Amino acid sequence: MEPQTARPFAHLDTPLAGTYRRVMGVFVENKRRFVVHLRPEDVAEALRHDDGSGLSQEMVDKALGSLAEWGNLRADPDTSRVTTVEDFYRARHLYQLSREGEAAERALEVYEQEIGRRGELQAVALEDIRVRLRALRDLPVRFDPAVAHNLLLELMSRLDSLAANASAFMSGLQRTIELQDVDEEAFLAYKDRLIAYLERFVSELVVKHHDIAATLRALPPERVAGLLAAAAGREATDAVPDGTARPAEAERPPTAMSATAMEKLAAWENRWSGLWSWFVGGRGHPCQADLLRTRARKAIPDLLATISVLQERRAGRSDRSSDFRALARWFAQSPTEQDAHRLWRAAFGLSTARHLTAEPGAVIAEVPAATSWLEAPRVEVSARLRAAGHYAKRGAPKKVRDRTAERESLAREVAAEREQTEAARRRLATGRTARLSEIGALDRQEFALFLRLLGDALAAGPPGPDGVIRTRTSDGALAVILKPVDGPARIETEDGVLRGPDHEITIVDLMTGPEPMVVRS
Repeated sequence: MEPQTARPFAHLDTPLAGTYRRVMGVFVENKRRFVVHLRPEDVAEALRHDDGSGLSQEMVDKALGSLAEWGNLRADPDTSRVTTVEDFYRARHLYQLSREGEAAERALEVYEQEIGRRGELQAVALEDIRVRLRALRDLPVRFDPAVAHNLLLELMSRLDSLAANASAFMSGLQRTIELQDVDEEAFLAYKDRLIAYLERFVSELVVKHHDIAATLRALPPERVAGLLAAAAGREATDAVPDGTARPAEAERPPTAMSATAMEKLAAWENRWSGLWSWFVGGRGHPCQADLLRTRARKAIPDLLATISVLQERRAGRSDRSSDFRALARWFAQSPTEQDAHRLWRAAFGLSTARHLTAEPGAVIAEVPAATSWLEAPRVEVSARLRAAGHYAKRGAPKKVRDRTAERESLAREVAAEREQTEAARRRLATGRTARLSEIGALDRQEFALFLRLLGDALAAGPPGPDGVIRTRTSDGALAVILKPVDGPARIETEDGVLRGPDHEITIVDLMTGPEPMVVRS
């Protein structure tokens, strides 16, 4: 009798979890050989021949009873070998996997496989996908549904394997790059093979991805729909009836698809959509193949950086963590406790509280720092030091320097510089359009402002549709409009002559007026 509430994972949280797993393994192995029911003595005999130690019949009976109670097994009365009344009243059962128990074992198997999976970049899978896609493309118009179905199954199987293994490999590679759970010696030994492996896969992926994407785009949608419908129809033929009455099925035309076939077709369309997104992408998102290629390419410089870190560690480059580890080894290798104390004082510069300052000129006896105050010689300490904790400096305090003159001089320089800058702005920011060749001579302040405005305008390019560059200074105070014209320009300054192509320039002070909307030559 099956329990009301099954707990198929309860046996994992018990002291005898290993025994329960062995018992469940016997049932899983026998079911693969189509052996459904097992007696307790069959289970005990199988446990004697597995890799573990044998169990007594009593322990096997208790384990089977607990597993049946949790819902992993189903216990049915065994009346096939009853020969006496005593045998009838004695509890004998046949055990078989319950649905919950079988699902739990499959889940545990998948969990163990994924935990132990190393992953790999399957360049061979890319070739298999390309070959099968070409075979689908080259099928005749009246194709054999069995051939199409088989090609689609192999195609999706290789895609699932490629995606799962690539994800596992990149996750493991990231842990390697971050040096998590990595044997540094082993990593340095196979680094060259790993980098060559990544480079080979990236080159294969570039070529195969282009061919696969081109083949997918070349398949007409109606052709793909026919292939998927054929695969769904073959799978619906083998589907087990669910026993549910469906009056509408009897009234459906013979050519119409059944509800089961519609479900299968939806599943196949979903798989084909996954294949398309893996190699083609869509809706503004890159395809998974491009993402994998980008991640694999990025992993190569990351691996080289990790190798550099390991080489620096091996070369003895000093950092805080390695220093503390070396210091810990020294402490562990100290022959005596006194040596450890000396190492502590040398490493950290800390000692006991014998650090008070004595009177100037006093002779301090050389006493070890570990000496007790009661046993050490007397040291004379001044009364002021005992009361205030410090000595007063002798002599008059130092006078504070009067810096009034320096501040006034600095203020005059700032005011003069501000006045020169404002004069340069008034000279250049007139709001009128002028050619660079017509500006004339500029002093140092004017030329510095003009050069900064000209650089901002040229850096804000390229010109708009009307050939004009419009920009503002970073403080938003000036607007610059620049338009190239024919001819050279020559601007004289106090430090030399600036030559270049001529432009029409308009500089507007936005603090006094609006920015012009139209520039006329």
